[in-house]
This record gives sequence, structure tokens and C-alpha cells, in this order.
Amino acid sequence: MVATLGRRPEYLRQTLESIRSQEVASDIVMVAPVDVPGVREAAEEFGARLLPDPGSLPGAINLGVESSPETYAYVNWLNDDDLLEPGSLLATTRALAADPGAVVAFGSCRYIDGEGRELWISKAGPWAPRILGWGPDLIPQPGMLVRADAWRKVGGVDTSYRLAFDLDLLLRLKRLGRLADTGTVVSSFRWHADSLTVDDRTTNIAESERAKRAALSPSARRLAWMWEAPVRVATRMAAREVQRRALKMTSR
Repeated sequence: MVATLGRRPEYLRQTLESIRSQEVASDIVMVAPVDVPGVREAAEEFGARLLPDPGSLPGAINLGVESSPETYAYVNWLNDDDLLEPGSLLATTRALAADPGAVVAFGSCRYIDGEGRELWISKAGPWAPRILGWGPDLIPQPGMLVRADAWRKVGGVDTSYRLAFDLDLLLRLKRLGRLADTGTVVSSFRWHADSLTVDDRTTNIAESERAKRAALSPSARRLAWMWEAPVRVATRMAAREVQRRALKMTSR
């Protein structure tokens, strides 16, 4: 599903095209303010079902997934400025088909600027799930695929989060099964001035720590302060480096 406010029509079309051009057929659900100019037209052009925006991104994600038939095997969402790489759905569906014990398939993510120019590639790697509960979240949400029955078992995303609901979801899904790495680049994340995770890094870090603490045992929770500070520093350094590269690209 794709949640959008319809404010970035040129990005939205690219997002929808990246889904429709996949080798694996998919059903697109758009959740958006239906009276925004261009939203209905985009939904019709790409054959997407259109649902009214409930007022929050987590709520929109849950609404879009819950509207899908229970016969669907896999679900996920894509923001209206991110892209699926060619072959993305083929890689993630194959990974889940090959490993019945896996509940999520993910891959690396290409960071791009507003013009689509590559900034760097975040290579998650098969060890990323091992540090998910205490270290940096290195599993990119764009492009990952979730088994629908596992999504339903955990109840979808937690709407009490504003930014870190994807990390919280992964931590809860991890209790049900493995998180499988495809070993390929499956998505592009657009880094620009009004991206939520760029705009409010402090909130994102605080919510991430809350999600990780909730997933820890009571004894481990008491020791969380030991690694939270270094992870905070590493997260901010990584964000600054991407921002530096983005600014360098813009000045060319």
C-alpha cells in the first residue's frame, strides 16, 4: 500500500510506477485525502484502490493493509517518495518462499536525493537482525515484505508511534520468525528536506529506544543505558553524513 497526502505528485507517480513495473503482480492500495487534486487521477492511472486518509501515517498503513483480502500472502507499505528497485518483489517473494520460517524479507536500500541521484547504499546484511534489539536499525523499511498472517498476528503497526513504528513492528515480528536478507538492493529512500526521519531525528531516536526497551527482558532493560548513548551518536553521525552528501550533490 502507498500512503500519501498528495503534496508530491511527481514523486508519487514514480513510486506507483516502481510498483507496477515489478515482475511480480501486486495489488496497490492508496490511502490519501481523496479531495486533493491529482490523487484520484493517479489511483485510476495505476489501477490502485483509493481509501480516505484516517489522519496519521501509522493509521493509514493499517487501514490499507486491513482492507486487503485475507487470501493475500504478503503485505507492506511504501512511502510516496520512495521506490522499489527493479526485481525487488521477485527477490523478496523468493526469499520468503525459500524459507518457511521467515516472516520478513528485506534487502539493502539506495539513498537518493530529490533528483534521484545516489548518495550511498545502506547494506543491511544478514547480521542486521541480530543487533536489531539493541543496536542501530539497519533493516530498511522500504522494500521489505511481510507475511500477511504474521502481520495479522502482531496487529500491524502501533499507532502510538509517530516515526519508529517500522522498528517496533520488526521487533514484534522477530518474535514470530526469522528476518531474511535477500542480499540485493530492493529499494530507494529519498532523502530530502521534508522527509519525516530527517526532519525529526530526535523524536525518531527517542521512539526507537522506547521500542527496543519494550522488546528487551526486564533484566536487559535495566542495562539499556549502556548501549543507548553510543547508538544515539552513531545514528546522528550517519544522518549527518547522508545530509552532507545530499548538500554536496545539490551544490554541483
